[in-house]
Amino acid sequence: MDFSRDLWQGNSYVGVIPGRLNRWHKIVSVAPLCLNQGPAFGQALGFPCVLERTFLFSWERNTANLDTYQDALKNSNNPLGNSHFNIMTKDKDSITGSFHFVCLVILIVGNIIQFSEESEFAVDMSNMKLTHVPKNLPPKMKILDMSQNRISELHISDMSYLSGLKVLRLSHNRIWCLDFRIFKFNQNLEYLDLSHNQLQNISCHLITSLKHLDLSFNDFDVLPICKEFGNLTQLHFLGLSATKLRQLDLLPIAHLHLNYILLDLERYYANETESLPILNTKTLDLVFPPNQLFSVQVSILVNSLVCLQLTNIKLNDSNCGLFITFSLGLTRGPTLLNVTLRHMKTTWKCLVDIFRSLWPKPVEYLNIYNLTIFDKIEKENFHYSKTTLKALKIEHVKNEVFLYSQTVLYTIFSEMNIMMLTISDTRFIHMLCPPPSNTFKFLNFTQNLFTDSIFQNCSQLVRLETLILRKNKLEDLYKVSLMTKHMTSLEILDVSGNSLEYDRHDGDCTWVGSIVVLNLSSNILTDSVFRCLPPKVKVLDLHYNRISSIPKPIMKLEALQELNVASNSLAHLPDCGTFSSLSVLIIDSNSISNPSADFFQSCQKIRSIRAGNNPFQCTCELREFVQSLGRVSHEVIEGWPDSYKCDYPENYKGTLLKDFHVSQLSCNTTLLLITIGVTMLVLTATVTTLCIYFDLPWYLRMVCQWTQTRRRARNIPLEEVQRTLQFHAFISYSEHDSAWVKNELVPCLEKEGIRICLHERNFVPGKSIVENIINCIEKSYKSIFVLSPNFVQSEWCHYELYFAHHNLFHEGSNNLILILLEPIPRNCIPSKYHKLRALMTQRTYLEWPKEKSKHGLFWANIRAAFNMKLALIAENDAET
Repeated sequence: MDFSRDLWQGNSYVGVIPGRLNRWHKIVSVAPLCLNQGPAFGQALGFPCVLERTFLFSWERNTANLDTYQDALKNSNNPLGNSHFNIMTKDKDSITGSFHFVCLVILIVGNIIQFSEESEFAVDMSNMKLTHVPKNLPPKMKILDMSQNRISELHISDMSYLSGLKVLRLSHNRIWCLDFRIFKFNQNLEYLDLSHNQLQNISCHLITSLKHLDLSFNDFDVLPICKEFGNLTQLHFLGLSATKLRQLDLLPIAHLHLNYILLDLERYYANETESLPILNTKTLDLVFPPNQLFSVQVSILVNSLVCLQLTNIKLNDSNCGLFITFSLGLTRGPTLLNVTLRHMKTTWKCLVDIFRSLWPKPVEYLNIYNLTIFDKIEKENFHYSKTTLKALKIEHVKNEVFLYSQTVLYTIFSEMNIMMLTISDTRFIHMLCPPPSNTFKFLNFTQNLFTDSIFQNCSQLVRLETLILRKNKLEDLYKVSLMTKHMTSLEILDVSGNSLEYDRHDGDCTWVGSIVVLNLSSNILTDSVFRCLPPKVKVLDLHYNRISSIPKPIMKLEALQELNVASNSLAHLPDCGTFSSLSVLIIDSNSISNPSADFFQSCQKIRSIRAGNNPFQCTCELREFVQSLGRVSHEVIEGWPDSYKCDYPENYKGTLLKDFHVSQLSCNTTLLLITIGVTMLVLTATVTTLCIYFDLPWYLRMVCQWTQTRRRARNIPLEEVQRTLQFHAFISYSEHDSAWVKNELVPCLEKEGIRICLHERNFVPGKSIVENIINCIEKSYKSIFVLSPNFVQSEWCHYELYFAHHNLFHEGSNNLILILLEPIPRNCIPSKYHKLRALMTQRTYLEWPKEKSKHGLFWANIRAAFNMKLALIAENDAET
């Protein structure tokens, strides 16, 4: 497998993994060092030099963000990245899944790792100002990091009890001498980093289990290699440093097949020409003296070299040839794919000469980082011959030439016959339209000064598939759409981080129909942008703009699958009637307070939504939306539940939506009114039923009558009553009702001290019956009439009532008590009893209850009608 080629063709880090999954445990074992070790660390595990630390973790970010591919491109040596960009999509193929699995393991181990089954763990004691190795380290420890301390010496007692140690980092300390015999009890040691110390000499009693040995950036005079190095058959990475190179220095390791050799020549000063033995390594990393003109005249030949990295290159027109000659020996191999030049300062002429020298070589990928151009920029004749070079990447360019022809500079790059060109952070203000014969498929001009005039009326980029113009000076989206008019193969366009606006009065946008991924994030676009979009776009990124709403009458984006509108001012979730294929929506950090509960019904294809960090108003309107979230898988709702919190009202602020509960009854006014109405009806029906069952109306009438009777009795002056009264009450009744009167009424009243006048007992013999009736009524405080159907049929009752009609009713009816012993049908009352009929209609009468439980209240009402303080005249006194 050609690992480097896989990386450059878009498989990124995962291009290496599938065929080498048996090595993932090696990555884990040195994971805490991965972050700081950079490409050297990857090479120790057999990965090519393009695996840099920043690139390794750039793909760790959420693929739901369109910036993923940009960061991956920026931080890797790959100008193209994945040619099948599915930037925001969550679907991951098996390769990507494997990669994310490995990255997850690396991140877990990157913290203080503990292998529970074997009690394996790591200890990080870096940057703690240690002057010696602590004595209390766990004896079963596997990984120990003591870098960036002040340790100057190592002793055998420091390491002897750490028999299981596999990884030891001691870089950036003050160690000046080392005897490898201190590691004789550490036979499992695989990774040893002693770089950036003050080592001047070492012993040669090496541990044969070593796979990574870094002695670079020390004070060695010559390469610290002895014949015992030839026994390190498992060695993958070797870092060395020296001030001079001798022909036989590398001979002991010439037969080893290494993945990475780092040769630190920062203090190199020798000028003699040397020829080193042929090395076997996939990656060679040479670091030259900084701020010095290149003067290395060593001839280095390497078999099977895949990646070449050269750092600290300072050239002028005089020594440019020396550098080209030096590099020719390294680039002549057929396996070389990748050349990286870092911290390079050169003239324009020398830079073009380097291009000329590399053009016919088998190199496929050329990267230049931190380039400084000085002296002058003049036209250079460069005939682009047939080349295997696929990609040129130049980042961070500083131009110290102030007066030059822009055309001379841009022509060199625009006429290159390569597939991928990246020129970022160079402050270029323009780029020429390439000739018709150009083969560009990928152009990345991130962080320059390009304006809206870039590629206008350029019809030559018909093969271009990816164009990145992020962080430039673009201002008019309409002109950007015109720019793409002739780019008939363009699929990915990134114009994020500009100052783009769209004014609909400029006219309809003219996009090429092939664009499927469009990044318009971090601009100043408003709602009108939805009227200026490519019709077949599938992935659209509009986050960090000024969008407040998605207009209804817009063109339907039926192909749109992934939409990112985070960090805008949207108040509502979009309607999927316009985006019928939408499956991924990122709309967090907006102004959504009451999202619609119908969203998931209208957007049935949604399989991922991120809507957290919005100012949700936890009121009744939000209740249905929260319920709809509960019916959706939490895998669909990203950030749930931590980023979904109430913002209003104050008593709910900060409450998670999953903890917000409000009843349906309190939120539905109609239901609330119906509930109250039904409750009142049920209550009324219940009370009515109880009243009927317990005869409550009768009790109420009796209590009311008792109260009125007591009030009337108190209102009549006692002197007025005490005229010639002998009885408390005269009872008028039918002879047929005498049993009730004699057995019930009279005993009960007389028991209370009430004197009763009865006709059979108190009528005076010899007087007429009528005269007796009149006398008894006049001598009685009250007159009690026991009413029944028998009463109205009695002739004597008629006389008693007749007298009462003429002698008592005109004085008032306060002294009259009516007792209804049995109900009297109104049609049975004779017409001559019209006063009785009127009286029964107007006044309250006492009704004799059949239930014994009610008798007590009945008697209480009768007793209330009598004033017991009334002084009656004795019957004998009255006669005298």
